[in-house]
Amino acid sequence: MYATLIAVAALWGAATGLLLPRAAYRLSVEPEEAWRDTCPAGHPFAGPARGWVGLARCAPCAASVPEAAVPEAARVPEPATVPEAAPTLPSGNALTLGTALACAALAAATGPRPELAVWLLLAPFAVLLAAVDARVHRLPDRLTLPLAGAAAGLLGAAALLPGHAGSWPSALLGGLALGGAYFTLFLIHPNGMGFGDVKLALSLGVALGWYGWDVLFAGAFAGFLFGAVYGTGLVLLRRASRKSAIPFGPFMIGGALVGLLLGAFTASSAPW
Repeated sequence: MYATLIAVAALWGAATGLLLPRAAYRLSVEPEEAWRDTCPAGHPFAGPARGWVGLARCAPCAASVPEAAVPEAARVPEPATVPEAAPTLPSGNALTLGTALACAALAAATGPRPELAVWLLLAPFAVLLAAVDARVHRLPDRLTLPLAGAAAGLLGAAALLPGHAGSWPSALLGGLALGGAYFTLFLIHPNGMGFGDVKLALSLGVALGWYGWDVLFAGAFAGFLFGAVYGTGLVLLRRASRKSAIPFGPFMIGGALVGLLLGAFTASSAPW
């Protein structure tokens, strides 16, 4: 039963991870730019949810019908060339593997508790945010703000079910506390802390606060530790200076994952 739960969670992560590269590509734009509506080859995205949901390659790019077999009148003009510096889709393999591993780890730590469903629903969006921030140093509002509301609402529903191992009021306070802490850092040093990080902290604080203040502190500290190690490594390798900006979202999310695994495992091993 336990092994089956982990396997199902891993399959869920792999299936949802397959759909992330397209969304990551469309969202990976500069703040003043509109979301991308076409693939790197210039084909408009189509499909469910106005083209946001689908495999990495669009239908025309994935078509394997030789051009010679298509009647001349039915052919769609293709872009002559794709510029050498044109944006590319993120690696589907990396996103799929990362989401699958995260979901499997969460299932292994949480076990068959109601909050596991919440973690599995939120994990793909967290991986998507990390991928976008890593590419363009941006955490889109259309993901961060709904994610905070979804985390609070879904955990509220989980708190109504028997067998849960967390506290919904603690989760809400955790979101306010971590969001407030990041907002304070933003006010102190706005060049070193983006406002997108502040909004992301709301949802991460809700998730971490579910298991209590110790887990909230551990997850937040792990995020800062991961970011500090990465930044120090870049400086030592002379690939960045102390004033260079780094995407902090992936480290926040990685630290939150560590905190959730710690909190879920501790709760699962505690006596009833």
